Amino acid sequence: MYFRDLGFTDRFLACIPVGGAASFASIKERLNDMTSAMESQTASTVLMIRPVRFESNPHTAESNKFQGKNQSSPEQQQIDAAIEFDGLKTVLESSGIQVIQIDDTAEPHTPDAIFPNNWVSFHADGTVVLYPMEAPNRRTERRADIIDMLSAEYGFQVREVLDLSGHENEGQYLEGTGSLVLDRSNRIAYACLSSRTHLDALGDFAQRMNYKVVAFDAVDRDGAPIYHTNVLMNVGETLAVICDEAIQRQDQRQAVEKSLKETGHEVVSLSFEQMESFAGNMLELRSMSGDKVIAMSEQARQSLNQSQLATIAAHAKIVSAPIDQIESSAGGSVRCMLAEVHLPRVSH
Repeated sequence: MYFRDLGFTDRFLACIPVGGAASFASIKERLNDMTSAMESQTASTVLMIRPVRFESNPHTAESNKFQGKNQSSPEQQQIDAAIEFDGLKTVLESSGIQVIQIDDTAEPHTPDAIFPNNWVSFHADGTVVLYPMEAPNRRTERRADIIDMLSAEYGFQVREVLDLSGHENEGQYLEGTGSLVLDRSNRIAYACLSSRTHLDALGDFAQRMNYKVVAFDAVDRDGAPIYHTNVLMNVGETLAVICDEAIQRQDQRQAVEKSLKETGHEVVSLSFEQMESFAGNMLELRSMSGDKVIAMSEQARQSLNQSQLATIAAHAKIVSAPIDQIESSAGGSVRCMLAEVHLPRVSH
């Protein structure tokens, strides 16, 4: 164990690398920064990576039971994914969301680069977090030039890069806001444990970023572990959607539901069938004019009944785009394609 308990609070256990650069003073400074930079739950800007060599990734197939349902050639999968990417981007921009599009690179081959939220998250105190990834060919998705570009070309302030990727050396993974569903306003991280979401890495994130963790186990209808938390749930400002029947342990399910209700969220319950249609993989955003927007795929929208749609629409405007080929190839949907940019703007 390479961490020392400095004995802060239940919420921030302050385990830092022994002999590392972190110090008591620097951690106290981070806590003060986080207190002063209260974070909105919703972002008006998202990062999207346009695919160049998209295809179903064989290195992630074992843990992702949602992928590999597209029998098209890799070349056709790329053509279809690029079209669907452009369609989603257009829908978001027409709804008042700023989309920062950066193209993937042909080399190294990163078939899942269309899902940037798994390797990076951006926070209101100016912190950028980099995450440990299970599949070796996903680790090369992490690109310093993208972070530099957000600062140099788009006017965002990056104060610190918190690199958690060292956990890969210990076989411990935490794949960004795929593994984590963040209630940013209340500083709660919901996490479904799996081969891609481990407690050591989760605890490191929580301690360094001052988050409380609500961890649980979840499975699909066949009893297979669900690979990412954001497949089964989403948390917005006042609305949460969750496939609660996937959490089989009653104590864990009750703990999640209690946390959501205590933070003032109306909860929409999803079925296994709706989860399989990616209804849990939606994301609440806020337009540049201040209107709340919930983005989801057309498949997800079609899976919801009228009562569920009405409940969701009471909280935010629903926008959707068809991305069936991306979903069937890679096993991810709209939320996976969006990395929210909560970084502060550089003041002039």
